[in-house]
Amino acid sequence: MPKRAAGTTSVTIASEQIHMTTTARKDGSLGEVIIQWGTYGTTTAGLAHAYAEALTVGLQHGVPLSELVRQGRDLHFVPHGATTDPQISRARSVVDWAVRRLDLDWAPNEQQAPPGTAEQLDQARTRPPREDAAVPQPSPDELTVFWNDLATGIGTPSAR
Repeated sequence: MPKRAAGTTSVTIASEQIHMTTTARKDGSLGEVIIQWGTYGTTTAGLAHAYAEALTVGLQHGVPLSELVRQGRDLHFVPHGATTDPQISRARSVVDWAVRRLDLDWAPNEQQAPPGTAEQLDQARTRPPREDAAVPQPSPDELTVFWNDLATGIGTPSAR
């Protein structure tokens, strides 16, 4: 059974307002997804609508929700960043937020993806490199040989 009743969830991601409406089947499982983003007739509105339709068709044809959310999780494009969703503080895109919201609201606990993936990726990007992870540096002689080989074409497929 879902953890949330069917209804509409709204979120703001980087000043963009997104509304996602879900409906349940008679058995209580997720039956339909509608995503509204942007002004009707715009590219963003059309793509959001098409993505929601694809999710709905997948659900109606028996594709497990876990498979559908896996495909969109951590997909990165603008808008991205902080959200007004208290359970999903950061999203890598509208699709990332939508599938994570669906996962939280509709997937059984044992099928949910690990939480916080987007946050962990953001932290990893800003974390300084470990000092013990030194990369071996070539010697000056090795660099000279490399650059000479590169300049003369030795070692390239066309020079063989």
